[in-house]
Amino acid sequence: MEVDERVISPGLREEDYEVEYSLRPRRLDEFIGQDKVKENLAIFVEAAKKRREPLDHVLLYGPPGLGKTTLAHIIANEMGAPIRASSGPAIERAGDLAAILTNLEPGSVLFLDEIHRLARAVEEILYPAMEDYHIDVVIGRGPSARTLKIELPKYTLVGATTRAGLITSPLRERFGIVHYLGFYTEEDLREIALRSAGILGIETDYDGALEIARRSRGTPRITNRLLRRVRDYAQVRADGIITKDVADQALAMLEVDWRGLDNTDRKFLRTIVEKFDGGPVGIETIAAAIGEERDTIEDVYEPYLLQIGFLQRTPRGRVATRLAYEHLGVAHTRPQPTLIEQ
Repeated sequence: MEVDERVISPGLREEDYEVEYSLRPRRLDEFIGQDKVKENLAIFVEAAKKRREPLDHVLLYGPPGLGKTTLAHIIANEMGAPIRASSGPAIERAGDLAAILTNLEPGSVLFLDEIHRLARAVEEILYPAMEDYHIDVVIGRGPSARTLKIELPKYTLVGATTRAGLITSPLRERFGIVHYLGFYTEEDLREIALRSAGILGIETDYDGALEIARRSRGTPRITNRLLRRVRDYAQVRADGIITKDVADQALAMLEVDWRGLDNTDRKFLRTIVEKFDGGPVGIETIAAAIGEERDTIEDVYEPYLLQIGFLQRTPRGRVATRLAYEHLGVAHTRPQPTLIEQ
């Protein structure tokens, strides 16, 4: 199964865009969860508005599907500013970024997703653009080449990444506001499910929303996707109302267990447990064994498994924990490692 085909994949699929946009909160007071981040942003935004200045540059990092793009749009709405969105892989040349920057309106928000994937030549254009609000363009070649300084309007750059460790230090240091978005609690996800159900006209009770939240891997995007799939089941196999029993039956049909793991997750864990005696085993070896890319394993599979304590990273490789053995129903006889890779 491809990662994008998994119902519990945190990635945003093409068919999700329209629905996700309709469910996206527009203001900070509508945004559920990430309370500390919201509190800080509210203060920073209010202070910037009182000074009549653009907000300082913002870096948001964390696993996919947790609301980084939503917060970027909320920042623009709260500041009353237009937003321009792009991504690191889409900006291939320095000239592409220069064209975007020179066309910004004063006070605009520029949102760059996957900012860690910017090319080095493109990233170097950003340094003076973020710090001094100008860019240096080289005109001509050889002895006749000269540098032209182009002044930029003051703006706010909001960068988002799932791999903060891949952002170079010079770029990271130019962000004045840096926030990590962590996985959501079941209570927050339940509220998100109930809010989304109200917007989409889906009838669900408290326990039905909570059951969906429990299996959403701490990720709002997965909550909304599971909600729609459970709705389909309820309309065909039940009376159209999502209850705990209906949600349980629908998610069992989708092979999403009570911890939010699907067959792909269980295959990943079983590979470590059964083929490599629980580990430690190197990430490249696991990738070859299950036929996945290393980046996919690190970005999609591992964050949640680490969060719930099913996996450990040690200096010698990945290790399945006792909790993973218990979840898979496999006897565990080996001692756990004591050194955890930071």
